[in-house]
Amino acid sequence: MDISNKLANRVTSLKASAIREIFKMVGKSDVISFAGGIPSPELFPAKEFGEITKKIMEEGGAKGLVYGITEGYAPLIEIVEERNKKIGVGKEFDQTIITTGAQQAIDLVGKALLNEGDGVIVEAPSFIGSLNSFRSYNAKLYDVEVEEDGINTDKVEELLKENRNIKFIYTIPTFQNPTGITLSIEKRKKLLEIAKKYDCLILEDNPYGELRFKGEDVATIKSFDDEGRVIYVGSFSKTLAPGIRVGFLTCHKDIMDRVVVVKQVNDVHTTLMMQMMVCEFIKQYDFDAHIKKASKVCGEKCALMIECAKKYFPDCIKVTNPDGGIFLWCEMPKGIDTGVIFEKCVEKKVAFVPGRTCMADIDAPSNCFRLNYTTVSNEKIEEGMKILGDVLKEYV
Repeated sequence: MDISNKLANRVTSLKASAIREIFKMVGKSDVISFAGGIPSPELFPAKEFGEITKKIMEEGGAKGLVYGITEGYAPLIEIVEERNKKIGVGKEFDQTIITTGAQQAIDLVGKALLNEGDGVIVEAPSFIGSLNSFRSYNAKLYDVEVEEDGINTDKVEELLKENRNIKFIYTIPTFQNPTGITLSIEKRKKLLEIAKKYDCLILEDNPYGELRFKGEDVATIKSFDDEGRVIYVGSFSKTLAPGIRVGFLTCHKDIMDRVVVVKQVNDVHTTLMMQMMVCEFIKQYDFDAHIKKASKVCGEKCALMIECAKKYFPDCIKVTNPDGGIFLWCEMPKGIDTGVIFEKCVEKKVAFVPGRTCMADIDAPSNCFRLNYTTVSNEKIEEGMKILGDVLKEYV
């Protein structure tokens, strides 16, 4: 049966997530995968979650198995808002909703704000999940280069001046995915000033911000927001475990009214049991100590991977040196397509994320690639980087 004429236009234009296709190729146990996007699995609090789940079921019976309200589990919202206040996030005009991961939070914003043809300024490169979400609402993506200190704000202003259809700027300002770069404090303030000048919103995605292993914290863009122009997204996926699918969104109550409605249509509410588990973990254990430990492990693995890059990669390849997060971004000489190199590396049982998957134009060749240093052992980092280096030398 031919169903092509039955499909919605908004999905026929979408391509399968390149990341998903990569995972299909590298899902075998004998592949050393630097393509992941999660923290070190050995840090997941499995034992603690087991104890918490048992306690919830024994003391609350079916409490965690019933429907909840769309906005989220009230005790968890209270915890999120308390933690947000410590970093200046959340004013009197803001409200918070619990979401099924940060990915859903981003998608809800797109669903609530974007009409067909509306523009979104995105970083080049950026997170493939968000790019695909915006594409699904037939938005026009305007990509802006990420420089050593973050997105080129002059280019952002130029685009806003020339294109009045732009609804919001999407940025991952701290330990950006995929580059690991952090937007400077000066550019954060300037970005907000530009957004005010051209009456544009900012969607600030901050899933990695707590995983700092060197340097000083940088204030969120949202902390400078005095009118509700910044929509702030956070997640417990990178600090606790990705499979729990618990994130949150903090924004002006007028925007929140629409977000709640679209979430009701989407999934009614985020799984109550998972919300309760996160809430109880933060109440019963030292969450900040857990984050500190996770950040330390990230830092050690990052340092090892950078050391291996210096040892095994050709000198012409530039590698970022982040202060936190879980990614390195590598740039090869112009004219080289890392999509081709990826296929050769998979044959050698090593995988990474080709740069083209992180771009607004996913079909354009890219000379860059992303590495994750947190999901494999130190021994496998050394082994995999040597193999990768040998392959790269064939192309430069």
